[in-house]
Amino acid sequence: MTGSLLTEEVLALRGRTVTYTAPEPFGAVAGRYFGMAVGDDNPLYSDAEYAREQGLAGVTAPLTLICETNQYAGLPMDEEGYPGHTWGLDLPGTRQVRGGNSYTFHRRIRPDDRVVATWTIDDVAAKTTGSGKEMLVITSTARFATVEGEPLAENSETIIFVSLEGSQR
Repeated sequence: MTGSLLTEEVLALRGRTVTYTAPEPFGAVAGRYFGMAVGDDNPLYSDAEYAREQGLAGVTAPLTLICETNQYAGLPMDEEGYPGHTWGLDLPGTRQVRGGNSYTFHRRIRPDDRVVATWTIDDVAAKTTGSGKEMLVITSTARFATVEGEPLAENSETIIFVSLEGSQR
C-alpha cells in the first residue's frame, strides 16, 4: 500500500513494554467511589464487616476498577487532560477508535495492595474497512499484579486508527 499506516516504525512497536508501579496502596476509598460512579452500591465496597461475612479480608472494589483506573501510573496530564497510560501514537490523517477489550480476573484488589501495571503491545496489523479505508489495528495487554507479584487482572484491548483518506466503495 502506498502511504501505508503499517510503517517500519509502527512495526517496531510490537513487543514494546512499559511498567508502572503505584507509589502507594490502592486504598479503600477508590473502590467505594468507583462503585458510586458506576451506580453499583454493593456493600462489598463500603462495609468491611459485610465483606468479611462474604469471605473477604475486608472491603474491595468493583472488578473492572483495576482495568479502568490510572492511579497506579503517577503520570502528568497529557494535552487532552488524561493522566494515564497511552502509547503516545500520533498518526496524522487518522482517527482513533477503541476496538474493544476483554478482561481476565485473578483475584479482587484489596485496599492495601500496591499495583504494578505492565502494558505490552502484542500485535500491529494493517486491515481495510468495508468502505476501502486503511486501518491500523494495535492489540495490547495490561497485566496488573501486586508489588509482591501476585496476579490481579489482565486487560487485552484493541485500538484502531482509521485513515481519513482512501476509497469509498
